[in-house]
Amino acid sequence: MITLFKLFLIVVHTIICSVFAILFSLIDRSFNLYFKLSGYFSGGILFLSGIKLKITGLDNFDHNGTYVYVANHASQYDIVTMQKSVPNRMAIIFKRELAKIPLFGWQLTLGPYIMIDRKNIESALNSIEIAKRMMKEKRVSILVFAEGTRSLTGEVQPFKRGAFRMASSVGYPIIPVSISGSNKIMPKGTFKLKSGKIHIHYGIPISTEGISSRQEEIDLMNRVREVIIENHD
Repeated sequence: MITLFKLFLIVVHTIICSVFAILFSLIDRSFNLYFKLSGYFSGGILFLSGIKLKITGLDNFDHNGTYVYVANHASQYDIVTMQKSVPNRMAIIFKRELAKIPLFGWQLTLGPYIMIDRKNIESALNSIEIAKRMMKEKRVSILVFAEGTRSLTGEVQPFKRGAFRMASSVGYPIIPVSISGSNKIMPKGTFKLKSGKIHIHYGIPISTEGISSRQEEIDLMNRVREVIIENHD
């Protein structure tokens, strides 16, 4: 179990990094400093939590490319795990409620991340357009958790089509990402933390070119989900 002292250090580390992230976002709109800091932040969280990463599949894709990373989701630690393991610049789509958190939420809003209001269809469509511009102008990849919420058991849940509507709209390849073991670190519905190992596997990119109909999006969704399950421990 993670001790109270380590939890205190994690909170302090998060606050300090959030302050610097706000400053970096204001002075460097290329976000180079921000992305370097995100690697430092996530590495610090994993170290303080006693979590080791096993990363496989990095040779499956060009690290200078732009992609939509689609991953399963079972723990709050999935985000820092992805931040630490992704070899290129990656932005996260985060729910509007997180923006209200002092310092941490503020830096999400000021940074290269994309806020979405899941209750507002117009906002969701606008988020797709923001993602398009971000990917094209900043050469930033996007992370999407296709289940929409964290799994209680660690097993891959049914996917929501919205992530694949966005992926087909932006036109960049999808990289299926299988995250295994994070549900044992910090399961949904609890604040109990355990040290351990998380395995991240990056699959072969899947093209989104030529996808225009609802059925084609569903077929793409099912294909990506099958790959994620196949590579999931």
